[in-house]
Amino acid sequence: MFDQRFLASKTGIAAVISIAAMVAFNLFAMSQQAGLAPDMLLVATPLVELA
Repeated sequence: MFDQRFLASKTGIAAVISIAAMVAFNLFAMSQQAGLAPDMLLVATPLVELA
């Protein structure tokens, strides 16, 4: 899907930054939920597959 030429372009860099920001936001949002222990954060996260 992403080759080296795409990742070297400005659009590819923006895509990688966007994906990293979405992951960081989701981890932050899950850590703010009441009753969720920090060590259980990644265990309670459901797995999602992209088509």
